[in-house]
Amino acid sequence: MTPQQRLQALGIVLPPVSVPAAAYVPYVQTGSLVFVSGHIAKQGGKAWVGQLGLTMNTAEGLGAARAIAIDLMGTLNAAVGGDLSRVKRIVKVLSLVNSTPTFTEHHLVTNGCSELLREVFGPEVGAHARSAFGVAQLPMGACVEIELIAEVA
Repeated sequence: MTPQQRLQALGIVLPPVSVPAAAYVPYVQTGSLVFVSGHIAKQGGKAWVGQLGLTMNTAEGLGAARAIAIDLMGTLNAAVGGDLSRVKRIVKVLSLVNSTPTFTEHHLVTNGCSELLREVFGPEVGAHARSAFGVAQLPMGACVEIELIAEVA
């Protein structure tokens, strides 16, 4: 199955590229690498506000990270001209989790993104290197922000 077929089977419709909220571009391609700018979690079109370990639990954070994966794929889809089959590898995911100092499940929150990427792109293309960090705050109070790097044909 192609990534588009997997998305359709999952009932996922990719959103259009979001308009940047500051002085940056949604993605940059250099050579065969596409760097997708950080996307914050959104709920109802607005920032999904919360802090893991205070106002949100791990399961809610995982859902936020999964929602971000969908937005990231929408931007990546635009970068590859609407053909996600051009993605040769999801190379790296970097996840920032708005959390209390005592919250220690950033890696589990980030699984919401990582697992969906593997499901859509398959175990070979979707497997990636990853970092997950806890941070004191994110833009607009968002609970999670994630960026990715992909190799494309």
